[in-house]
Amino acid sequence: MAKFIATICLLWLTILTLVGFAARPAMARRHPLLIEDEGARRNRPAECQFGKTIRELHTTWFADLGPPFGVMYCIMCECVPFQKKRRVVGRVQCRNIKNECPKPSCDDPILLPGRCCKICPGDAQSPDVVKDLPQATMPEEEERSKHFAALLTGRTSATLKRDDAGTMYSTLNPQNIVATGRFSFHKKNLYYSFYVSERAARPRSIQFVHANGNILEEHTLAIATDEGRFSVYQNTTGKVCGVWRRVPREYRRLLRDELMSVVLLWGGRQQAELALAGPIAKYPALAHELFSSLLEPGSSEAGAMAGAGGTAIVSTSSGVTSSIHLTVVLNGLFAPEDIADVPLAVRLESLEKRQLILEDVQRVKKPSHDINILEVSSPVSVADLRLLTRGKLTLTVESRRNPDLLRLQGPVRGRVACEVFQTLLSSHGAEARSDGSGLAWMYQARDGSLVYQVQTHNLPLPPTAITLLDDSAKRKPELETLTRVFAGEQATGALDRMGPRILEPLYSGDLVIQVASDQNLTLLHGKFVTRQVADARDTGAPVLLRRGTPSGEQQPPAMLAHAVGMAWMAVDNECALHYDLSLAGIPAAFHPLQLILEELPLEAPNAPRSRRLLEDFGGNQLEGFALTLAPAELAKLETSVLYLEVRSNATADPILRSRLRNNPRVPNHCTGSGHNDNEVQQQYHPYTPNDHHPAAIAPPGSGKCYHSGRFYDDGETWRSTVEACTMCSCDHHQYRCEKIKCPPLRCRKEDVVHSKGDCCPTCRSPSNNIPTMAPSTSGSSTAARGCNLGEEFHEAGSSWHPYLHPSGYEVCTTCTCELFTLQVKCTRAQCPPLTCSDKVAYRPDRKACCKVCPIVSVKEVTKKAPADGRIQHDETRGPNGTLGSPQAILDAGGCRHEMNIYENGQEYHPILATHGEEKCIKCRCKDGQLNCNRKRCNRAMCSRQNGRRQQQPVDECCQCRPARHHRKRQQQQQQQHQQQQQQQQQTSIKS
Repeated sequence: MAKFIATICLLWLTILTLVGFAARPAMARRHPLLIEDEGARRNRPAECQFGKTIRELHTTWFADLGPPFGVMYCIMCECVPFQKKRRVVGRVQCRNIKNECPKPSCDDPILLPGRCCKICPGDAQSPDVVKDLPQATMPEEEERSKHFAALLTGRTSATLKRDDAGTMYSTLNPQNIVATGRFSFHKKNLYYSFYVSERAARPRSIQFVHANGNILEEHTLAIATDEGRFSVYQNTTGKVCGVWRRVPREYRRLLRDELMSVVLLWGGRQQAELALAGPIAKYPALAHELFSSLLEPGSSEAGAMAGAGGTAIVSTSSGVTSSIHLTVVLNGLFAPEDIADVPLAVRLESLEKRQLILEDVQRVKKPSHDINILEVSSPVSVADLRLLTRGKLTLTVESRRNPDLLRLQGPVRGRVACEVFQTLLSSHGAEARSDGSGLAWMYQARDGSLVYQVQTHNLPLPPTAITLLDDSAKRKPELETLTRVFAGEQATGALDRMGPRILEPLYSGDLVIQVASDQNLTLLHGKFVTRQVADARDTGAPVLLRRGTPSGEQQPPAMLAHAVGMAWMAVDNECALHYDLSLAGIPAAFHPLQLILEELPLEAPNAPRSRRLLEDFGGNQLEGFALTLAPAELAKLETSVLYLEVRSNATADPILRSRLRNNPRVPNHCTGSGHNDNEVQQQYHPYTPNDHHPAAIAPPGSGKCYHSGRFYDDGETWRSTVEACTMCSCDHHQYRCEKIKCPPLRCRKEDVVHSKGDCCPTCRSPSNNIPTMAPSTSGSSTAARGCNLGEEFHEAGSSWHPYLHPSGYEVCTTCTCELFTLQVKCTRAQCPPLTCSDKVAYRPDRKACCKVCPIVSVKEVTKKAPADGRIQHDETRGPNGTLGSPQAILDAGGCRHEMNIYENGQEYHPILATHGEEKCIKCRCKDGQLNCNRKRCNRAMCSRQNGRRQQQPVDECCQCRPARHHRKRQQQQQQQHQQQQQQQQQTSIKS
C-alpha cells in the first residue's frame, strides 16, 4: 500500500512540475522526474524554479505539492546543472528515497511527522534520511574575497579562438578596443562595472564563461538607442553597469579560484562581430581603489600594439604625508626579444600644464602574454592630488627600450565601479526641531565632477545652505558648501572643485550632508552610504516617501515623527520590475512592513485605484523585483499615476506615501507593441460629450465611468459640467447623457418666464408677480429657499421631471418643491378613463404615460341571408349588422394589425404609408390570423404576352417573366449597346 501511495505521489509530482514549467525538452519527456528549468528566455540564469520558489544549483529539498498532499518527505529534489550547447542551465531532478530507508529492528515501527523512514518506538538514535542542512549564505572566505577585476584585450581573448568557440565568437579587433571591469559581491549578487574604449559602441551583451568554455550566465545589456531612456547613470558616466543576481554557490567558488572569465559582445545575436574576453582575478588594491584608468595603445603603428591594453587601480592618502599607489595590469609592451628583466617606465603627468607628478621605472622579471602586474607608490603634494580628483592627470606606461613604438596611455578618472552615494535626511538630533524630512544622493560624472541632488519636505524654515562635513574627525570640519540656492524643495548641481579630502570620507562612508537655514540652524542631516548601480538605481532620480497622517489611537504620531524613506524603481530588459527601498525612523513596533504600489489611470476625483502588494519585509532596507507583471500592467507603469506606500498592520493609515515623479520606462518588447496604451487618456482625455458620442467605456475592471474630468461610480447620476442642461448617469462602465426635459406649464403664455441660465421656463405668480424658478444648471443661483433631493437643489416653487438610473427622465412623474412648506411632492400623470378593454389598449410609444384605445376601422362584410329570407339578429352586433365593440370583434375571431381591427372573414387591401393602397395584395382575416398574398398571373396569359399576340392590355398586377430566348436576346442587345458607348467615349477622348 505504501509503495502504491508513493507511486501516486510521484505521478502527481510529475504532472505538477511538467505543468509548472514552460520548457519541456525531449530528455525531460524521456525521464519523468527530470525537469529542465531553462525557460523560454535565452538569458535565463542557471537556477531552478520549483513552483514559485527559486533554488540554487546543487541544493536539495523535499517536494511540497501543496494541498491536499503537502510536503512529501520521501521525495527528494535537487537542482542539478545541465550543459546545453555550451550553456549551463538548471534542472529539477526528483527521486523516491523510500527504498533508501534502513530496515527497522522492531516488529511495530512508527512513522514520526516530518520523517520518511519508520523507526522503533523510543529509539531516537534510529538512522534516517537526514534533511539537507542549510549552508551559510556568505562564508568568511567569500566575505574577504568580495572585489575582483578583469582586463579585456585582444591578447586576453585568446581563449575564444579555440575550435569549439570559433563559430560563436569573432576576435577580429582592428581598432584595438580595450575594456576593463570591476566586480563586487553583495548578498549573493555580483555587481559588475566596465570602462570601454570611447571609440567603441555600447556592447550588446555580457557573458560569464567557465575555464572549460561553458557559458555560465549571459545578460543582454540596455539597447544603445534607449540609453537616454533607461540607463540614465550609464549614459552620464560612460560606464557599463549591471548585476548577476543569486550567483550559485558553485559559481562563487569558481570566482574565488579564478576559474571564470568575462566576455563582452558587440554586433548581432546570431554571430558576434567582436568579442573581448578576460579572466576575472582578485587584486588586494581593489579594497582601497579611489580612481581608475583604462590604458590604450598610444603608438600610431597598430600592428606592433595589436591586442595590447591595460588598466590601473589608483588609491591615495591625504594626511601629513600625502601619497599615491598604483597597481597597473597590462600586456603588449614587450618585443619578441624581451624575455626577462624588461624595464618599463611609469609616468603620471598633467598634459595641460606639462607637469610631471610621478615617474618610476619597473622591471618585469618574466613577461607574460596576457597579464602583467606593476606596483608603484610615491609621495605627492596636496596640489597634485587636487589635479588627480579633477581628472587632469594622464597615466603612461611605455617600454624603456622602444618608447615610441610600445606605449600605453590613458586618463585617470573616477573608479570603474558603478555606484551612487545616498542618504536619508532627518531632523532627529538637529538644532531646529521639526518634522521635516528629505533625501540626498550624488555620483561622480565622467569629467570627475560630483553631481548631487537634494530633496526636502515640511521644513519649518526655508533652507539656504547645503554643506559637507567629515564625520571621522572629532570636530567634524566643514569640507565644502554645495549650494545656497533652492528651487522650491529641491537643490541640484555639480561640484567640480572636488579634492581628496571629500573623496576619501565619501568612499569610506564618513561624509555627512547638512541642510541649514539663514540663522545657521541645522534643519536636516544625514550620512552618505554607497550603493551599487543596477536595475532600480539606474534611473533618473529616487522618490522621497513622506509621512502619512496616522488616525489610530494605539500609535501616537510622535512615534513616526522622523520616519522617512527613499525608493528607486525601474523595469529591466527582461521585463522585470525592480525596486530598492531605504527607510529610517520607523520603530520596531511597526514591523513587519508592506511595500504597496498603487495605480490610477488619471489624477481625477473618484478615480479607480489598483493596489498591488510588492513585498512583505522587515528591517530598513529592501531590494527586490516582481516577475509576474503582465504586459498590460507593465504598459500602465509608464502612463498611469503611481503611488508607493509603506504600510504596517499596527496602523490603519500608510506610514509613508508618495507619488512617483518619473514613471519607470518600459521597453517596447515588454508591452507587445511600439507604444503604451492608457485607456482613459486615449478614449476620454480630452473628451467633450455630444450627440455623436453619447456613451463611453470606462477602464476595464474599474467599474467606473470617466466624464468631464472625473470618475463616477456605477449607478451614479450627475449634472454635466461640459454641456449645459444635461443629466448623465453611469451604467455598466458606460455613461449616457440626456438633455433635461421640462414639465408642461399650466399657465397662460403671457405668464411664461424663461430666465437666463435656467434650463426650463417657469410661470410667473399672478399674486406677487414673482416667477417660480426651475432648477438652474449655471450654479450661480443665490436663492436661499429651496428643496434638496439627493445632490440636486431645486428652488421653491419649481417643478421638474425626476432623473432615474438607468432609464433616464421619468416624464410621467412631476416633482414640485412647494413654495411655502419646502417639501418635495411627486405625482404621476393622471390618465383619462379608457373606453375599451385593458387587453386592447396600448401605448403609442415606449415612454408614453397613458394607454389609448385603437382606432376601429371595420368595413361592412356582406352576409348571405338565410334560405327563408329572414335576417337573424345577434345581440353582439350593431344596428348596421357589424359587431358592436373591438373586444367583441376580437373574441369572434377578428384580427388586429397596428391600429386597425378586422372582422373574421374580412378581406382588404393593405395601405402602406409610402405607396398608398396596395391593390395587387389582398389580406384576409381568418380565425384571428392575417394572411396576405399577391395576385398571380395565368400561365396562358403570360405565354400570349411573351409571344406579342395579346392585343388587350395586361392586368397591372400580373408580372410575367420573359421567355429564355427573349432573355438571351435582351442580354445580347445590352452588350452591343455597352460596346457602342465605349467606342464613342474613346473617340471623344482622341478628338
